Amino acid sequence: MTGEFVAFFILSLLTIGGAVFMISFTRVVHMVISLGVTFISIAGLFVLLGAEFVGVAQILVYSGAISILMLFGIMLTKHDANDEGTGRTWKNRFILLFVIVLFGLLFWGVQNTPWPAPPPPADAPVNNAKEIGIEVFTKFVIPFELLSVLLLVALVGAIIMAKKEGDNE
Repeated sequence: MTGEFVAFFILSLLTIGGAVFMISFTRVVHMVISLGVTFISIAGLFVLLGAEFVGVAQILVYSGAISILMLFGIMLTKHDANDEGTGRTWKNRFILLFVIVLFGLLFWGVQNTPWPAPPPPADAPVNNAKEIGIEVFTKFVIPFELLSVLLLVALVGAIIMAKKEGDNE
């Protein structure tokens, strides 16, 4: 058992656990925090796979997105001083049992699958950021530019809509 296996096991449990908790929580703040745990552990899995650039981009993009989501979630939802129960205790137990059985089946399937041996490592180190840049700006330059135009149009549209709502007040 190597350290990489232990790190993978912990990160995969955090990923699955954060996703399950995100679905089962009732408060928006708790949902957003568990979603953040899921995204950060996915970034850790990317780092374990050797895609450091994608892992760091995942953290940078989603940490900003999670904080904005949390702010909007808190601002746009009704908050009461007391926490009302959902009254779904038997459903929660059934969901927990389902998740445990699913995890057991997946764990059994992964342990009993004959995996092929990994290929030998390449001699030259690979620069992930350089390879991603070459791919984006050679093969996918037109979709990249169309995406930037689409995001610019969405930004201008959001500003125009916000300005019209502000003028009516």
